[in-house]
Amino acid sequence: MTKPSSQLPSSLTLVGAGKMGGSMLEGWLALGLPSSGVTVIDPRPSEEVSRLCGERGIALNPAQPPVSEVLVLAIKPQMLDEAAGRLNGLLGPKTLIVSILAGKTIGDLKSRLPAATAIVRAMPNLPASIGRGATGAAASGEVTDAQRSTADALLRANGIVEWLPSEDLIDAVTAVSGSGPAYVFHLVECLAEAGTAAGLPPDLAQRLARATVIGAGELLFQSGLSPETLRQNVTSPGGTTAAALGVLMAEPHGLKALMRDTVAAAKRRAEELAG
Repeated sequence: MTKPSSQLPSSLTLVGAGKMGGSMLEGWLALGLPSSGVTVIDPRPSEEVSRLCGERGIALNPAQPPVSEVLVLAIKPQMLDEAAGRLNGLLGPKTLIVSILAGKTIGDLKSRLPAATAIVRAMPNLPASIGRGATGAAASGEVTDAQRSTADALLRANGIVEWLPSEDLIDAVTAVSGSGPAYVFHLVECLAEAGTAAGLPPDLAQRLARATVIGAGELLFQSGLSPETLRQNVTSPGGTTAAALGVLMAEPHGLKALMRDTVAAAKRRAEELAG
């Protein structure tokens, strides 16, 4: 059994229990968050969430939700305006808001939720749904050290957490780790297609490309070595990998320049959506 974290709150309300919210809830319960203090609000909960709440004695859509120590916002960003009135009634003077609403700034939340004080804005990514996420987080000035520790414990249940010195960096985080899984998935697509062009049967190329990226990622995770060192370790001078990297690392149109443009485009769009 997982040892409960001393930083976990005694009471928490989760608003929005979709793919990400539901995964976060499972992570918190695995860490030892007392289910008796958890409330879930979701107008259309999945069968999995409904079953989990029933099995663990979690209050699901009560008529009068309590004011909790922590309020986690995991609804779709476009639902904030409609839900703001009800959400404001769930806030006490010491309630910590943890928001994963993409594009909604701390200022946006304060303007729509007048009762809000301490707010942590977080940007998790899709692998958080399997406990291997990368989350960037920024705290408003009202967040206490204890509240920050609580938010850190909750967010860390689904992967690593990087605390940002300024909320201004959230858009860059979105462009790197938030959108980043899609870049990796597309890499697998492209590698498989290149394998097919080189003569492999499509299904075999797909399996090899998928397994290669999964294995390389796991090696990066387990080894502790830098990506540069791992790349050098697998590259023999004058060998096949060196020949391939000669293409990927060519300037000015190699992978480095392509990724720089890719992240810049995502960051610009994040800024537009936030504005």
